[in-house]
Amino acid sequence: MTVSAEAYLAVVTQTIGRVAAEQRAAVGRAADLLAGALRADGVIHAFGTGHSEALAMEIAGRAGGLVPTNRIALRDLVLLGGEPAGILGPHLERDPAVAHRLYELAPVRPTDVFVLASNSGVNGAMVEFASVVKERGHGLVAITSARHSARMTSRHPSGRKLADFADVVLDNGAPYGDATLPLPDGGAVGAVSSITAALLAQQIVAETVARLLAAGVRPPVYLSANITGGDAHNAALEARYAGRIRRGA
Repeated sequence: MTVSAEAYLAVVTQTIGRVAAEQRAAVGRAADLLAGALRADGVIHAFGTGHSEALAMEIAGRAGGLVPTNRIALRDLVLLGGEPAGILGPHLERDPAVAHRLYELAPVRPTDVFVLASNSGVNGAMVEFASVVKERGHGLVAITSARHSARMTSRHPSGRKLADFADVVLDNGAPYGDATLPLPDGGAVGAVSSITAALLAQQIVAETVARLLAAGVRPPVYLSANITGGDAHNAALEARYAGRIRRGA
């Protein structure tokens, strides 16, 4: 396989098609879970670390997305929890201890549901967070790479992985190591997990909205803040969830 923009497009197109076909049923189950939570006045909390934070941004707080959504991030420990900025770093996601504090800092209610994303599905903070979510009785959707996770040893003391806790697991189709175009002397370029995770996130949102419409519920959906009337529309919807959703850094 050559290394080129065209080769990457080909592998991405193939992977998107495979994920869309293989995950169709799981997307529907995830949408059932999310729509049920929203109809019970719940909020969708999304959490990802590293590049998987992009998944949380697809779910929470963007044009065309659902308003009752909240993004959780490791930096909440600093911005909301008063921890020194120095704790933030590439290895924080491996620390199970931070999960409990992140949950405590989130404006969570019993009817809320969670979407957690981790390509490897093995880092301590994410696995422990999933454990906390299920201990507290919330629904949980996990987005991960089945192939990558299967080849990894868990970094959580329990030996369990993100997928082990989820009510619904969505496979993002990424290969082990994420990158897709092999280099002659080893390694590869062209990661795909962010693209396929975004696809799954948007499919889940679309199917959730479809279920709300079928139930006669008007979906609370964002307009772009960069169109006329967008700010007023969004502010009115956000007011319904005051104190339960955060928009910021």
